[in-house]
Amino acid sequence: MFRTFLEKLGAVAISIFREMGRMLIFLVMALVNIIIRPGKPIHVFKQIHFIGVKSLFVIVLTAAFTGMVLGLQGYYSLAKFGSEGMLGSAVALSLIRELGPVLTALMVVGRAGSAITAEIGIKKITEQIDALKTMALEPFKYLVSPKIIGALVAVPLLCAIFDVVGIYGGYVVGVKLLGVNPGAYFHEMERSVEWKDVWSGIVKSISFGGIVAWVCCYKGYHAGHGAEGVSRATTEAVVMSSVLVLVWDYFLTSVML
Repeated sequence: MFRTFLEKLGAVAISIFREMGRMLIFLVMALVNIIIRPGKPIHVFKQIHFIGVKSLFVIVLTAAFTGMVLGLQGYYSLAKFGSEGMLGSAVALSLIRELGPVLTALMVVGRAGSAITAEIGIKKITEQIDALKTMALEPFKYLVSPKIIGALVAVPLLCAIFDVVGIYGGYVVGVKLLGVNPGAYFHEMERSVEWKDVWSGIVKSISFGGIVAWVCCYKGYHAGHGAEGVSRATTEAVVMSSVLVLVWDYFLTSVML
């Protein structure tokens, strides 16, 4: 029994490392194609529109309520120490450094990432990718590179919008509803937020955009046969992207503190 257990454990480990190797090769091929033949700009603009503009509503809605919750919870926490004036600083730092990039990436995964996986997966099972290869056309140029570039551009912009809307959501609750001094709200924010905080959020949002596009494109490109294979690939893409975003956020935070 112990030998059987070790054999199964080894098979699982080999399978995981093989999958990691395939994902790494996929990423390298995608980056090479982005550098050598990134595709037509119109394809990139379409992906920026799909990932960025079409995600704007859910980003604004999520940001507004996230900022309002931060304002509400932060006020009652700071009120215990008589530091209500620090509310602006608490809301801004929480959004700019952590919540903005992470929640933006998770919203993009749910709205655009799943659609990207399903789109490429359907093209895979209907042999459209094989048709491109038969015509001596590089599938990465048309299916993968524009999506990765679009995500790298769109996600940081969405994150910036998320931060601004979230800060004003905290302002509405903290200042308009709970009576925090508006001057103190913005003064403490200006005093506490430094360029390294903004830079941290930018780096995180760019890396998260790359992770989401990479994982979702990979899962779609290697989707199984039939509708069941596409649905399984879509689920795996959403779960893996979300987990990798959270794990990578921890490592970036530990490095950039």
